[in-house]
Amino acid sequence: MAKSKYEYVKTFESSTTLLPNTFMVVRIDGRGFHKLSAKYRFEKPNDRQALELMNAAATAVMKELPDINCAYGISDEFRQAAVSSYAIVRWKSSALPVFLNFAGLHELEASHINNLYNTTFWALRQKGGMDATQAEERLKGTLASEKNEILFSELKMNYKNEAEMFKKGSIVYRDYDNSSSGFSREASAPAVFNSEKPKLSKTQKEEERDRRVKASMTIENTDIIRDDFWDQRPWLLSGHLDS
Repeated sequence: MAKSKYEYVKTFESSTTLLPNTFMVVRIDGRGFHKLSAKYRFEKPNDRQALELMNAAATAVMKELPDINCAYGISDEFRQAAVSSYAIVRWKSSALPVFLNFAGLHELEASHINNLYNTTFWALRQKGGMDATQAEERLKGTLASEKNEILFSELKMNYKNEAEMFKKGSIVYRDYDNSSSGFSREASAPAVFNSEKPKLSKTQKEEERDRRVKASMTIENTDIIRDDFWDQRPWLLSGHLDS
């Protein structure tokens, strides 16, 4: 491409250097999902089949790429690696789901806040008889407690009864406790997960990769904002959140 009319694309290239002993998060967000969900009449605000499709796609990617420790998904986004091709294979239709990649860390609390808003918004429309503009105006400036009260008092809904997958999203991770590899929790975290990483021989690297491949894939709908989830699975964060 040098000295060609396409050489200008090099001006769009940029390099990013990762700090040592850090992990990378990739956010995959849905593109055109409004039209897709309308075409196939997804249930609002959450469609269980669509979410399970995304979980299956994320799991397939993790099986294909053993270096990925975990993936977190809610709504039309996943924080992991590209899942479009796997979702398309399982979709089997003319209008295909597409995911875009965004690198960076994002506040997980937003997922919970967004779902509470969406649940209340669609309840006001479906049960409260409001149009979109009216529902948006009703919710403008409201706190989480006020949205819960609207659901309970006005719409006879208890947000606590919503499915955990809708409220908390799905975390897909390599579970060494339940794996077929036979490693216990204490022994399961490969040396590559330790804060002080020794230099591994080629054979050791192959063994570590084999452990990752053999680890079972677990999907949970739980609160990953709290430390408990990560404290019980130290290998997921590679021991870099010691505080």
